[in-house]
Amino acid sequence: MSTTQQIGIPPRRTGDVGFALGVVAILAILFVPIPSILLDMGLAMSLSLAILILMVSLWIERPLDFSAFPMVLLVTTMLRLALNVATTRLILSHGHEGSRAAGNMVGGFADLVMGGDFVIGAVVFIILLTVNFIVISKGATRIAEVGARFTLDAIPGKQMAIDADLSSGLIDEAEARRRRAELEQESSFYGSMDGASKFVRGDAIAGLIITFVNSFGGIIVGVTRHGMDFSTAADAFIKLTVGDGLVTQIPALIVSLAAGLVVSKGGNRGTADRAIVAQLGGYPKALMMAAGMLMALSLIPGLPFLPFAILGSTLLGGVYFLRRTRLDDERKAEAARKTQVEEGKKQNEKETAKSLLRTPEIELCLGKQIMGMMLSNQTELGHRVAKMRRKFAQLYGFVVPEIKLTDEVRLPPKSYCIKIHGTEVASYELRPHEVLVITAGKPRPDVPGDDAREPAFGLEAMWVPDMFTAELKSAGYNAFDPVSVMLTHLSEIVRNNLSQLLSYRDMRALTDGLEPEYRKLLEEITPGSLSFSSLQAVLKLLLAERVSIRNLHLVLESIAEIVPHTRKPELIAEHVRIRIAQQICGDISTHGKLRVVRLGSRWDAAFLQALKRDNKGEVVEFDIEPKQLEAFATDATRTVKPHVEQGLSFCLACSPEARPYVRMIIDRVFPNLPVLSHIEIAKAVQIEVIGSLS
Repeated sequence: MSTTQQIGIPPRRTGDVGFALGVVAILAILFVPIPSILLDMGLAMSLSLAILILMVSLWIERPLDFSAFPMVLLVTTMLRLALNVATTRLILSHGHEGSRAAGNMVGGFADLVMGGDFVIGAVVFIILLTVNFIVISKGATRIAEVGARFTLDAIPGKQMAIDADLSSGLIDEAEARRRRAELEQESSFYGSMDGASKFVRGDAIAGLIITFVNSFGGIIVGVTRHGMDFSTAADAFIKLTVGDGLVTQIPALIVSLAAGLVVSKGGNRGTADRAIVAQLGGYPKALMMAAGMLMALSLIPGLPFLPFAILGSTLLGGVYFLRRTRLDDERKAEAARKTQVEEGKKQNEKETAKSLLRTPEIELCLGKQIMGMMLSNQTELGHRVAKMRRKFAQLYGFVVPEIKLTDEVRLPPKSYCIKIHGTEVASYELRPHEVLVITAGKPRPDVPGDDAREPAFGLEAMWVPDMFTAELKSAGYNAFDPVSVMLTHLSEIVRNNLSQLLSYRDMRALTDGLEPEYRKLLEEITPGSLSFSSLQAVLKLLLAERVSIRNLHLVLESIAEIVPHTRKPELIAEHVRIRIAQQICGDISTHGKLRVVRLGSRWDAAFLQALKRDNKGEVVEFDIEPKQLEAFATDATRTVKPHVEQGLSFCLACSPEARPYVRMIIDRVFPNLPVLSHIEIAKAVQIEVIGSLS
């Protein structure tokens, strides 16, 4: 690697320097006299550039493929004007010396077009100028103006279409970014073409003015400076001036034609020859009628027979060729269609059986009325779901599967249900045009409404008409629209089922993305000491209690410590929890303070007595009486529920041996409540005891 690349300096380029020098040279021609040989080179270059631009305009597939055209138009126009000024200087200085005074290009065009008579050249020049100014450049300017206006007006609709395709899953984010960039480039191109087309018209006007000034000034210089009579001076200087005008107007006409081709291409894709020939030659009946008319014209007395007969015969030959081509294409298309239908039938037979076995990981089923409401907010819904998935990836360390949105006929019109792996796990009924107000721990607001339960956390709430939203928020109540209620519920369901959503494929994707050093550590662990399925089981146990695996390298280090002593996923997961205690406490702490509800000594002793151990001291059974379970659930509800209704973030602390079993029981009553052992509370965390379960 070179030193330049190591320190981040971009490599040198000579193209940009050469282009800048070329622009500076064009500006210098305006002020510095140049010899005739350099002027001939410049005029030849101008003509060559015009021909190149025309050829590129003919072969581009779409206008955006030549997005640099406005800038090219400006540079070539400036080049022609600079050369026009240079030829004016030579004509006025040396025009009396003969037809080659301003170079061979000017003199050669003067002799070729005028044939020794400047009147012929002047007429040809005026005709070319008229064609360029009135016909081509004016039409191209109008097309560019209309195209720019309609393109800019269509941007919001196209942007919404891209967002809709992204939210519905038809395209991914990379394709959406590409389409947005193309849309931005399209609007910029047509806006630039609207202004750049004025260069062409201005160039035509400038050519006319320069030609008039050159002719008038040349005659004055010839009569007053060189003692020529009026007719001799007019003949000499007007010839050179018209020759100069022809040399500059021919490239200008070519560039104007290229501009017209670019802006008139519109929505047609493909090169100009394919677009024109395919559309003009795509109708054999029209070609046949045209051929018949040409043949009839060839038979009219007084009109030339041969031209019309040749053209008519050519069109008839084209009709015959097109019909043969179409028949061949239709035969091939029919054969391909039959083959495709047969293959499709075979594939459908296979796919039908496979599709019955394939179920989406997360599915949100909507009733008829809710689906209609979601269609109007489809873009917003797609953004919020994508944001929710990104949040889960940041919090828990893996990307949850895509959420499939379907309509369910069997559901009530205002209801929705959430399915995990095809099994319904939750449902709720929404009320359009109303908001859900959380009333837990607060007095009932003085507005009309119906009592309800918030679906995500089971809090007391009420449905209120949305006209009272501002009044409720000013009174300090939290009011949520139906979409927010549904997405919050969906978020909690996903959070409660993280362990089911971590597939083997997801786990391997996480391990494959590790740094090389940790991939070596993984190779030491698996498959020798621990299988990949057991590793997945450990990660699932952590996620089941909402413990993030975003620090996968710390998890692997913890597994490497304990795996020589045990291979039970439950024991490995408990060891990992101890090693990442700082992360666990940090995720449930508030401003560095961890609120704790302690498990009282009575229940601590009851759980320890229920643990049955073998001769090695390992727990083999958990045996507790049903009455004690009921009493524990009652005590837990009485102690924990007030804190939950206040919206506090806290945990339940108990002994390390009893923690898995306390969690197993408390999960039935309060599934969102973290259960930590005493040794899982990090040292740096400030503890605030807010209650005791005893």
